Amino acid sequence: AAPLSAPAGGPWSVEDILADGEEQDRVPLQKLQLLGESEELRGLLLNPHLRQLLLTVDQAEDKSSLMKKYMQEPLFVEFADCCLRIVEPPEKENILPE
Repeated sequence: AAPLSAPAGGPWSVEDILADGEEQDRVPLQKLQLLGESEELRGLLLNPHLRQLLLTVDQAEDKSSLMKKYMQEPLFVEFADCCLRIVEPPEKENILPE
């Protein structure tokens, strides 16, 4: 796949990234905004090693294989788990079916 680049008219949008059929994987914008308000996430992002990992992913051509590799890194997993807890709070998972 060609690397993502911002259209000449301005910054990229979520629609530029997602192909058709990926709608169910979208996180609503208001949930994404919660990421910016999380003290725990901010604390993790103070770590220079994590910041370097994220920059490397952001600039990589083959993001999926790099992500697989980074999911072996405890620091990256902690970051990913933190993001997931914010956008999908665990209360829903803890409810046992009747």
